[in-house]
Amino acid sequence: MEYGLQMYSVRDMTEKDLAGALREVARMGYSFVEFAGFFGHSAKDVRAMLDENGLSVSGTHTGWGELTADNIDATIAYHKEIGNKNIIIPGADLSTREKLDAFVDLLNEAQPKLAAEGITLGYHNHHREFLPNEFGVLTHSELEARTSVAFEIDTYWAYVAGQDPIALLERLGDRVPVIHLKDGFSDGHGKALGEGTAPVADVREYAIKHGLCMVVESETCDPTGLLEVERCIKYLRSLEA
Repeated sequence: MEYGLQMYSVRDMTEKDLAGALREVARMGYSFVEFAGFFGHSAKDVRAMLDENGLSVSGTHTGWGELTADNIDATIAYHKEIGNKNIIIPGADLSTREKLDAFVDLLNEAQPKLAAEGITLGYHNHHREFLPNEFGVLTHSELEARTSVAFEIDTYWAYVAGQDPIALLERLGDRVPVIHLKDGFSDGHGKALGEGTAPVADVREYAIKHGLCMVVESETCDPTGLLEVERCIKYLRSLEA
């Protein structure tokens, strides 16, 4: 099986040594990566790092501010050069009706521009999108109904919100091309894969059966990001055995 890694998982290293982090991630056996920032590196340099380590890019976590009318053309050019076809917004402040409406407008304006360049626009959830917000609506339901963006379901945060991750994936169907495999406890305290109570093994089996791209994310850098994500992939290999 091929697994990707969300590079936020090794954020204690990437800002200082992105090339070294990519090298170590490839050595562990991850096949592709999802970036969470480029730390001033040019697209040409990032592409060279990927090629040097035999990695591909499955997507990026990119703030919505990079998709405004003033910035979207430069964003598209950068992501095309590194070979990325999935731009995923990793959350946003949608705490008021005005903020949610403005965000929906941005998604609906940016999506066709990205699609014309072969790039899919997605949204990554935390737990709060599945709980009633300050003005009484479920933010994820609003995004589902009012946009046609893809969803990168973080199966752990859905679990924290009281959702059944597999039922959620079944309901959203083709709108979910990629998931985050993540573990932890129901109180929101994350752990390496296999060390928490989230239904990681069942989610993995569902993803394999339905051809979903699986990106590992582990957030606690315990005791370092690299050591934590190495435990994650060893756990996944144990499931294969």
